Amino acid sequence: MKSLTKITLASMLFICTTFTQSQTISTHEEMPLAPNSYWNGSSNPMGTTFTSGNAIFPNMYDTSWGGFWASGFAYSNLKDSITPGFANLYAARTAGGYNGSDHYAIAQQNAIIKLNGNAAGKVVNGFFVTNSTYAALSMRDGDMFSKKFGGVSGNDSDWFKLVVRKYYGGNLSADSVEFYLADYRFSNNAQDYILTMWEWVDITSLGNVDSLLFTLSSSDVGQWGMNTPAFFCMDNFTTADSGVGISEWKNKARITFFPNPVIDYLTIYLPQKTKSILQIFNNEGKLIYEEKIEEKSATVYLNKLNSGLYFLKIFDGENVYNEKFMKQ
Repeated sequence: MKSLTKITLASMLFICTTFTQSQTISTHEEMPLAPNSYWNGSSNPMGTTFTSGNAIFPNMYDTSWGGFWASGFAYSNLKDSITPGFANLYAARTAGGYNGSDHYAIAQQNAIIKLNGNAAGKVVNGFFVTNSTYAALSMRDGDMFSKKFGGVSGNDSDWFKLVVRKYYGGNLSADSVEFYLADYRFSNNAQDYILTMWEWVDITSLGNVDSLLFTLSSSDVGQWGMNTPAFFCMDNFTTADSGVGISEWKNKARITFFPNPVIDYLTIYLPQKTKSILQIFNNEGKLIYEEKIEEKSATVYLNKLNSGLYFLKIFDGENVYNEKFMKQ
């Protein structure tokens, strides 16, 4: 049985340095924030932006009705993952940024990111995403506006979805990348999930980009539109800073793995032989397995895991791969 390999900080830094070559990452760590606080544009109301990496994040804070964050992006270092409701609007369900960092961005319905500098008009690799605490707990428990996902029986086919589309040459493309922040459509309720960890969204298939549009939709819709709180959190928005043809990215290699569902072991094949980090998270976002691999394939024995949904993440020299699998 292959044992878990602990990865040292030095090796992590080496691999992360390799990943970020020819890329620019919007970490938001440079943004000024007091501990346990957030910025929502109230200091510069009625339209402003903030910049991190090669991305410009528009923000709109409306001064009417006492003032409120009206649209676009905010940023935060709040760590409250347990308080429900609108009063906890600026916190991530992960209780922090990606990979233990402090800062992250929060977005509303129809938020837009504009590319700047070397990234303008070129490819965006992707970003890490998770639910806001407000949206996650609303879906998990229900509230005065929104239903509990799954309903009383747990069998309702509920979902909460993020869609990313691009503007290029002044035109909004019909191409899109979809990502489910929550999904209760499985016939086996054990596979149902509300995202509580940071997960990578690969948008290289969109090709060259001037700006990106982010829209949210949900199965929970009422007379006045979507009932699910229309917010999500983002971190490590990563631009490739190079332009390529769309077809090149649509043909990009992926990992393969089997069996799914898993009984005893999971076999994983990478597109190429390279130094990689393999991680497995449970449905609560807790890291339960981690090893460093240097071959094109790996076999992980999982016979001691409980039944349920798990998340597989692999970092190689150029990409971050994210997959889901079931353990029987």
